Amino acid sequence: MSPLLEVTNLRKHFPLHGGVLGRTTGYVYAVDGVSFDIARGETLSLVGESGCGKSTVGRAILRLVAPTSGEVLLDGERIDNLPNAQLRRLRQRMQVVFQDPFSSLSPRMKVRDILAEPLRNFDLARGAALEARLVALLDKVRLPRDALDRFPHEFSGGQRQRICIARALAPEPDLIVCDEAVSALDVSVKAQIVNLLADLQDELGLTLLFISHDLAIVEHLTHRVAVMYLGKLVEIADRRTLFTAPRHPYTRALLSAVPVPDPTAPRNRMILTGDVPSPIRPPSGCRFHTRCPFVFDRCRTEEPLLRPGAPGQLAACHLEEMPAVAA
Repeated sequence: MSPLLEVTNLRKHFPLHGGVLGRTTGYVYAVDGVSFDIARGETLSLVGESGCGKSTVGRAILRLVAPTSGEVLLDGERIDNLPNAQLRRLRQRMQVVFQDPFSSLSPRMKVRDILAEPLRNFDLARGAALEARLVALLDKVRLPRDALDRFPHEFSGGQRQRICIARALAPEPDLIVCDEAVSALDVSVKAQIVNLLADLQDELGLTLLFISHDLAIVEHLTHRVAVMYLGKLVEIADRRTLFTAPRHPYTRALLSAVPVPDPTAPRNRMILTGDVPSPIRPPSGCRFHTRCPFVFDRCRTEEPLLRPGAPGQLAACHLEEMPAVAA
């Protein structure tokens, strides 16, 4: 069976303008050659530090920003180069849950109108059928039915995010992009929203691209994980393999920073030195070499490619060709 979503060599470069004439003086290489696929009914988590380009990947897939180059296929149909008139018919199949549940809901609209908007927009329900769909959506996200006649400011942050999830579910999409969907919530509320997403995926067969920097959350939700650094993927693996046998030094550093509930448990922290380089002038060779504790000469000049290791695991690291050094 072919994947629901296929992303091939996706790039998004934002131009920089300067001078009296406003000429292009450079580019921000936010996403620079990203490739992955997501099977129907699967959750792929895209993780990395803030500023690595993971949210831009999600927005480029949804065409909220136009990709610079590359290909995006939804169910075998290329969508990255479609004109807006043709893209509109596919919007129903791709929805998004944004990071901030406060700014992503109109304060002037009641929940009834917020949830009804996509249904009316795609002409999916009217009259009594529309009312039944609204009630069913609230039931799915576990909100009381009287919420329909209230405004967003009357809800807590977690309840607002449930409304955002209900809005994304309204047109019955195939793919939902969750862009840091739980990062603005309290810890206990995060767990509730993650459990809700997992239950909805099992019930509805949803396909999720879950963008996050929180590996502790990712471990409980995802099927596979893709790790980004400075606009590029450095490792892709299934959940169990990535959390038990990571291959890339950056992945190991991220995992070593995940909090452990037992303060007496032994920790093998991998502390990275220096700051993340500027995406305007990314380093030559491996982009991680300026912070990598295992760097050697080849890393500074030759860009590593994603190479297979364990079944289903890919990592872009020259150390993989030098097992003695890696050990």
